[in-house]
Amino acid sequence: MSDPVSALNGKTYSGSATVTENGLCGMIVLRGTFTDTVFQQAVRDIVGCDVPDIRKLVRSEIGSAAWMSPDELLLLVDYSQTEAKLSALRLALAGTHFMAENVSDARACFTVTGAAGREVLAKIAPVDLSPVVFKSGDFRRTRFAQIAAAFWLDEADTFHIICFRSVAEYMFNLLKTSAHPNAGVGVY
Repeated sequence: MSDPVSALNGKTYSGSATVTENGLCGMIVLRGTFTDTVFQQAVRDIVGCDVPDIRKLVRSEIGSAAWMSPDELLLLVDYSQTEAKLSALRLALAGTHFMAENVSDARACFTVTGAAGREVLAKIAPVDLSPVVFKSGDFRRTRFAQIAAAFWLDEADTFHIICFRSVAEYMFNLLKTSAHPNAGVGVY
């Protein structure tokens, strides 16, 4: 069996911001009833944090949970532990109404860092990224130009972006073009 590799093998670009394809990230899509105490405890056990509020991402030392919709979370875990975490999640939720699937290998992950990060994303995503509106821990599902994506901002002012692996090269080129030193518009 071959070793897993990320979509772009850690490709990077430095311009007005630095764009990096992050490599492999463990991701579990979890659907269920957020108010169910069994569901809430299962999320705590798997990622070490509570079910997030609407359009938020919460983090702990062992994982993260992102709000995707009123009945869907994206759980982010260490790639090497994804299958074990998925098995534990399914065991914890047995007998309840839920759906959980490993989507790690179907996704690509990127970061955008640097002072121009907000501007880089604002040029390609229809989201108000002003610092007053979009803060650390905020999470959005949206479109980046022609493709679906999700993103959040962490405490270090780094944007994290997830898209389908099949469009990873398009996403990288889109972010790279938006981060070109001569492409600034001076919004943020």
